[in-house]
Amino acid sequence: MIIDCHGHYTTAPKALEDWRKRQIDALGSPGAGPKTSELRIGDDELRESVLGAQIRIQRERGTDLTVFSPRASFMAHHIGDARTSADWAALCNEQVHRVAQLFPDNFIGACMLPQSPGVPPGNCIDELERCVTEYGFVGCNLNPDPSGGHWKEPPLSDRWWYPLYEKMVELDVPAMVHVSTSCNACFHTTGAHYLNADTTAFMQCLTSNLFQDFPTLKFVIPHGGGAVPYHWGRFRGLAQDMKLPPLEEHLLHNIFFDTCVYHQPGIDLLLKVIPEDNVLFASEVVGAVRGIDPETGHHFDDTRRYVDAFPGLSEAGRRKVFEGNARRVFPRLDRALAAKGR
Repeated sequence: MIIDCHGHYTTAPKALEDWRKRQIDALGSPGAGPKTSELRIGDDELRESVLGAQIRIQRERGTDLTVFSPRASFMAHHIGDARTSADWAALCNEQVHRVAQLFPDNFIGACMLPQSPGVPPGNCIDELERCVTEYGFVGCNLNPDPSGGHWKEPPLSDRWWYPLYEKMVELDVPAMVHVSTSCNACFHTTGAHYLNADTTAFMQCLTSNLFQDFPTLKFVIPHGGGAVPYHWGRFRGLAQDMKLPPLEEHLLHNIFFDTCVYHQPGIDLLLKVIPEDNVLFASEVVGAVRGIDPETGHHFDDTRRYVDAFPGLSEAGRRKVFEGNARRVFPRLDRALAAKGR
């Protein structure tokens, strides 16, 4: 079985985007914004939105199940206030849940959190618990920078985040550490801000004792970990200079990386540097890079090809990367699959 741990609902019907535009246009005018009940999207629209996109690509590339979450760039936590984010997150999570109900063999949900700049992360607990207990979601997307490229929140190691971590541990769900749109002109959203955030989140954890306080807390750092695998020697050296334990001991029981890296040398580097127990297959489909690589004739984001072509994985290692690690990092996913005999 091939589990893609990183997929977003980037093909949601336009009605969802239109609702969001009305919400944004009404900011500053209390009571003028749309009610969540005003969003009207039928099941046939939801089916159509994924059949020609995510499901078609699953079939063409031979993948089985996607951990599915709202569109990352649409989270835009910097817009409005906590109420704005709460309503928007609830709507987005509901659409993901509906898609997963319509196609339970293809998708299982992970939720967007209703984060807002300056608002303590404990504010997200109710939505997280609702999505896990009512919708059967298996994880969440955690934005370390709700300000949208200005990094106004404390680092992920700060106790400010601890109430949310306590609930994640209680519910046994990991977080994919994933920022949203950059509103800082210095940082392109997908080409810079995402990768900066991946690297930043890793370094914030490296310079802390977070996982001593939460030994079962799990983070998936997407996009291959940003710069982390490429500069693994730098991070090992920094940890050594800081008198910290080796990274394998200090971080790799809790931090994992996905395979959203869009060329063969990048995947080769990732799988050579990071232990196979810490790499989860992912493609981000349908995501930031959708074109065909003229050097190969294949889509940049066809990441299964790269993993298949890497010669250094044993068959046991392939099973870990494609399935076993995801089932271990997302225990609720494993239980949901086991309940279906998968």
